[in-house]
Amino acid sequence: MGFDFALFDLDGTLTDPKEGITRSAAHALRHFGIEADPEGLTHFIGPPLPESFAQYGISEERMDEAVAAFREYFEPRGWLENAPYPGIEKTLERLQSAGVRLILATSKPEEFAVRIMERFDLTKYFTCLCGAPMDERMAAKSAIVARAAALAGIRDKTRAVMVGDRRHDVEGARQNGIDTAGVLWGYGTREELETAGAKYLAADLSELEKILLP
Repeated sequence: MGFDFALFDLDGTLTDPKEGITRSAAHALRHFGIEADPEGLTHFIGPPLPESFAQYGISEERMDEAVAAFREYFEPRGWLENAPYPGIEKTLERLQSAGVRLILATSKPEEFAVRIMERFDLTKYFTCLCGAPMDERMAAKSAIVARAAALAGIRDKTRAVMVGDRRHDVEGARQNGIDTAGVLWGYGTREELETAGAKYLAADLSELEKILLP
């Protein structure tokens, strides 16, 4: 196999954001009188926040309020409760050395994504970093992938692949004519990724490198 371009999701793919995101979600739900154990809120990892909050009956009219409550916890400390997956930097280094151009394409607001990538010194491996606007209702993965592909100058979509752990990565890439390598160490299941139509699946970083490297 092998590709010239690899677009990477962030949460659940490059880093494990479980603690920060689930605590932020629990804080926001508590604002609406909903008590939830953070351990049961991993479904907040990956999708745009409005999609997750809607599952709790929070109306469109109050969605800005929900996102603001989430950020009350996330902005000062939740984004820090995060860590790169073991071995991910070595994989990025190998991909870059082999000539694969790496692009970040995440539904996380770009401001937070850049902070996280800089904190872990991962920006040096990437051609560009693309995230969502701060208004997360405008965070469709398809739009983010389209912008990332344009900024990276991807013309032949068959030479590019999206790497992610949730169906949103698969669907967003497919809408742009790009195949997906689904990773199984994140927060999406094999069934979720297969049902969404991921062309490749990687159980670990070694398998991902075999897919991506020329």
